[in-house]
Amino acid sequence: MDVKVFEIKEYMIIWRQLELMNFNGVTVRVRAIVRCTGGDYTMEVYFVDDGSDVPDAFYDVTNKKGFMFLDVRHIGPFVDMLRNERPVYGHLRGDRPDWMSVTTAKEPVGEGEG
Repeated sequence: MDVKVFEIKEYMIIWRQLELMNFNGVTVRVRAIVRCTGGDYTMEVYFVDDGSDVPDAFYDVTNKKGFMFLDVRHIGPFVDMLRNERPVYGHLRGDRPDWMSVTTAKEPVGEGEG
């Protein structure tokens, strides 16, 4: 199956001084990685340095693992969502990698903090 939606149950934040990594022939300047897991599925979100090349997102169906790439300036709001929202879902898209995402469920307007 090329599409999988899974509930993220755990996450881990990994900070790097600067690591050069290669994804599908693109060298990426990695500053941080947020590894989101749920059951057998994982989404690794790589937060890259200013000026880094950014590869397209991709889903390794065989290993049940997705890869997204965002600017390191966005790590705060991303981690805030993981810490404060529930449930949170990873959307792995082999058919449309550009649609891979991490989302909340629908919430009522004005719900506020519980």
